[in-house]
Amino acid sequence: MLRVNDIKLPLDYNEEKLKSLTAKYINIEKDKIKSVKFFRRSIDARHKDNVQFIASVDVELTVSENSVLRRCRSEKVSVSKEYRYELPKCKILEKRPVIVGAGPAGLFCALILARAGQCPILIERGKNVDERTKDVNEFWSGGKLRTESNVQFGEGGAGTFSDGKLNTGTKDIRSRMILTEFVKHGAPEEILFNAKPHIGTDKLKTTVKNIRQEIIDLGGDVRFETKLISLKSKDSAVTGAVIRSADGRTENIETDNVVLALGHSARDTFKMLCDSGFMMTQKPFSVGVRIEHLQENINKAQYGKFFDNKNLGAADYKLNVHLKNGRGVYTFCMCPGGSVVAAASEENTVVTNGMSEFKRDRNNANSALLVGVNPNDYGSDHPLAGVEFQRKIEKAAFLSGGENYMAPVQRVGDLIARRNSTRIGAVVPSYEPGYNFAKIEDYLPGFVCESLREAIPLLNGRLKGFADHDAVVTGAETRSSSPVRIIREDNLESVSMKGVYPCGEGAGYAGGIVSAAVDGVKCAEMILKKSTNN
Repeated sequence: MLRVNDIKLPLDYNEEKLKSLTAKYINIEKDKIKSVKFFRRSIDARHKDNVQFIASVDVELTVSENSVLRRCRSEKVSVSKEYRYELPKCKILEKRPVIVGAGPAGLFCALILARAGQCPILIERGKNVDERTKDVNEFWSGGKLRTESNVQFGEGGAGTFSDGKLNTGTKDIRSRMILTEFVKHGAPEEILFNAKPHIGTDKLKTTVKNIRQEIIDLGGDVRFETKLISLKSKDSAVTGAVIRSADGRTENIETDNVVLALGHSARDTFKMLCDSGFMMTQKPFSVGVRIEHLQENINKAQYGKFFDNKNLGAADYKLNVHLKNGRGVYTFCMCPGGSVVAAASEENTVVTNGMSEFKRDRNNANSALLVGVNPNDYGSDHPLAGVEFQRKIEKAAFLSGGENYMAPVQRVGDLIARRNSTRIGAVVPSYEPGYNFAKIEDYLPGFVCESLREAIPLLNGRLKGFADHDAVVTGAETRSSSPVRIIREDNLESVSMKGVYPCGEGAGYAGGIVSAAVDGVKCAEMILKKSTNN
């Protein structure tokens, strides 16, 4: 099979057009192409009068590939080498490994261990995704916040209530395997070739359930509403995980391997580990707001006269600027055609996140608009000072929103003019349970407010309409990443306790669904490789 890169496709292409252009590119007759499929497809919108797709395709021929390669003599045509993931060789462990957390890191760690015959025990403090969804919807409708079943905690992790974005900065080859497994378990096949793949919160829920079922079918044990209370050790090596179930019963699971795939919001577990002597350090992260625009305006800014072309879908953006004060301001987790959601996990706090379904067909586009913060901003050298920095902002947002989980909202024009908003314009805030008007100064530190105020006009120079006076900001966005890092060795074990593997985003080693899943796979591999040495 050959891979052909940099094929330019019109927006209205079909399968026959793709085959014809590919044949022309490699200078053969179309009927000598047996099959052609996308390896990668992206949108080229640099020229607004000629928006098109750019594709790399894998081509199966009925003639000799070598002869076509010799005739082409192009760096853009090469032999396609299919990547296949292989499990490390291993022995069956004497004691079942325990994975803490059923986000992408924990799920993929458990999946690999289950396929290797290790019958892992996966514990998750939250509920399964169906029950969790009911609790979340009830909260968004003005009901009670459940501190163990919410946007942060439960099957699938925080990413379950997001855009299901799968683009990643990691170059790890395992990323391809992660995408393949998502498709195998129910995700749309297009995530394998789209340059900016996403599943959508609606389809992601089914996918994580299917991964869970395979883990169980292979002998794994998945326990929801089960929380890690402490770790037991001997000679600085783990010997057990003490857990507590929903009915209050505690149990010590004897094990030699514990994977801490905690997620970035497991603050009480961070404290337990810190109090137990685990080496942890402060980590930079970012805070700010969610900014919303009309999706149609984003489409027009990105695609020009092609803004309503159905083949392009809802446009996205990714922006950043470095300010004179040394701060970086950037957009993060942009959700086209989505909504801003209530993502609190502690009582009397307001936290925002963004969410899109697969179709991305709602009126507004939203994105986190964040300012980088670092340990010098936290006011303490305690390892968990970043957590308290987050918490202070979240409590202030709760107060300024009206003390009923409604969020503080401000129009961008009023934010720049330093005044409170008194009305909504063209952009209606999508946050549920609802909103009240408040200035960002009511809940964000002064340096964050000034950085946002300076950055928005600059970002408008990169995306026309970003500083639209009717755009709205909703606060507070504080859970961009973990504020701590649990220190680990090169073999991925904790420096404080052998057999414990700090893993994924919560432990400070990932930033998104795919990178977290990759880290979970790597931790599983380390456990399997270690089994051969015992």
